[in-house]
Amino acid sequence: MATFPRTLPAPPPSGTARRPALRHFGPNWYATVMGTAIVASAGATLPVDVPGLRPVCALVWALSALLLAAVLTARAGHWAAHRDQARAHLLDPAVAPFYGCLSMALLAVGGSGMVVGRDLIGHGAALVLDVVLFTAGTVTGLVAAAAIPYLMITRHRTEPGSASPVWLLPVVAPMVSAALGPLLVTELPAGQGREALLLGCYAMFGLSLLATLVMLPLVFARLVHHGPLPLVLTPTLFLVLGPLGQSTTAVNALADVAPGAVGAPYAEALGAFAVLYGVPVMGFALLWLALSVALVVRAVRGGMTFAMTWWGFTFPVGTCVTGASGLARHTGLVAFEWLAVALYVLLVAAWAVAGVRTVRGLLDGALLAAPRPPAPLAVRTV
Repeated sequence: MATFPRTLPAPPPSGTARRPALRHFGPNWYATVMGTAIVASAGATLPVDVPGLRPVCALVWALSALLLAAVLTARAGHWAAHRDQARAHLLDPAVAPFYGCLSMALLAVGGSGMVVGRDLIGHGAALVLDVVLFTAGTVTGLVAAAAIPYLMITRHRTEPGSASPVWLLPVVAPMVSAALGPLLVTELPAGQGREALLLGCYAMFGLSLLATLVMLPLVFARLVHHGPLPLVLTPTLFLVLGPLGQSTTAVNALADVAPGAVGAPYAEALGAFAVLYGVPVMGFALLWLALSVALVVRAVRGGMTFAMTWWGFTFPVGTCVTGASGLARHTGLVAFEWLAVALYVLLVAAWAVAGVRTVRGLLDGALLAAPRPPAPLAVRTV
């Protein structure tokens, strides 16, 4: 998602000229998969019935699966042909956090397959696909959640006041596993396995939530003390919605399957927790959405143009859609139904704009050109 202002492409090192398009194909491209898959799953789980929406969502899921295959292939080609650049990405504090997107792309396609993709490929095939992608996505997500902060501490050199919402990407990946794991809980026979998966999802919920609570104050302090983000990075403010909406989705989805996995006292308590946690967090998510929209409008007026960061408008908003839908199920409030629908309209509009602009950028080569670092941050003046 993070793409910086473009200059003329730099010539690739000797021996890589035959595949220049892949040299700068970074892990941020997994955001296109995540943003597409969430359109399908969020639309299929809306708390209102929209005629014809589910078949469309099934087709969107198929598109996300094709995108996943294409991006995985391109990233494999990137590592095979441009290992120096791939290693440089891992050591770049602006790029390394996007390795968390690999996990979320795998999880999003697998989970969306169980929600709506099964209409096209059948329940059995969707289940096998989700087991494979959930396992791979969860393992890579847990690795990224530990490895990227380790690199930030030991290898990356960040300046004071350089905290970015992008830092949340590795630690939010386990929250996606927590939100999508319930789809597999009910597929297991009653007993130890089902309970272990349920409680494992709660463990990943806690892991991600506490890590987010560590990093989010750094992001807000950077905004307060150093002013708005550079124009190209302003859309990344929406990434903060990811752990907020996804955690709300997780507690509601886990509460749905808890009665068949744990005893009655705990199942009832988890159902209450879904509302007691989800409503306040959704309130904060709406506050952050309002702040982010205001800063994005300011950036547009200041000359912000399209970059891959615009995909930040999709998946995080989609998690708020699924979070609001979950609260609508557990509270019965029509207000949450309308909130879910309104956020879904915003999601679809953002996805359409980002998708069209991405295709255009691929066709003219601008999105695969060599990036340059952003200009030094200016000190805010009054």
